[in-house]
Amino acid sequence: MALLEVENLTVSFKTDEGIVTVLHNASYAVEAGEVLAIVGESGSGKSVAMMAVMGLLPRTAEIMADKILFNGHDFLKLTGQERRRLMGKEIAMIFQEPMAGLNPCFTVGAQLDETLQAHEKMGRKARRERSIELLTAVGIPEPERRLKSYPHEMSGGQCQRVMIAIAISCNPKLLIADEPTTALDVTIQKQILDLLISLQTQYGMGLIMITHDMGVVAETADRVVVQYNGRKMEEADVVQLFSNPKNSYTKALLAARPENAEGGRLQIVSDILDDVEGAMQ
Repeated sequence: MALLEVENLTVSFKTDEGIVTVLHNASYAVEAGEVLAIVGESGSGKSVAMMAVMGLLPRTAEIMADKILFNGHDFLKLTGQERRRLMGKEIAMIFQEPMAGLNPCFTVGAQLDETLQAHEKMGRKARRERSIELLTAVGIPEPERRLKSYPHEMSGGQCQRVMIAIAISCNPKLLIADEPTTALDVTIQKQILDLLISLQTQYGMGLIMITHDMGVVAETADRVVVQYNGRKMEEADVVQLFSNPKNSYTKALLAARPENAEGGRLQIVSDILDDVEGAMQ
């Protein structure tokens, strides 16, 4: 059984002009230990879908689905309180803008402690030790000193690492990363992606990577869902998607990828594409 199963998810918003549907009958599934990429341009409904699963959409949102099952829990039947107990503990989400995701009024240590206090039965000393352990795990230097730092005293890359530390603090079974590298420079992007995959492998988490970057998809994903204008266009294994895309939108996304991308799985799938194109000539 999949860790997360979503069937025919539709999300609409009430506006002054009427009802606007932004996601149409989308279905997703991710296994424990699997990396699922949801890819598409801005406005394709990627983030909305996962925020609907997390229960983070505003009251103006109308959510309909045939099924939202997570690890045996039926989200369509849970009360708000029951669902909140799972959020942050068994499912966690990393948001796109790290500086906006952290509270500027509280230290890094206080924000880590808040999550641990909400979901784990730990004393103050144990929470502090766990916070230091988490900052060490995500590569923050001098973790004990950084517990006293405020977000504005850290770089964007360090803030994103803190966000990841908070997200994995309770050892979630599923981690959702919403454009986790968009606001970072290229060098830091690579470091954050490597960190996410390393942690996902270490903890055996399911990972949903929301992105518009096909290079990120090639480097990280096992399976890919392609969306456009709130609709699923295609779903396939990552190598199959790159080597033999079926949908014209997928082909357009692949055609827009940087020509100078090198290394890792991106180079492998690029080689596959070259072989396919050569065979067709």
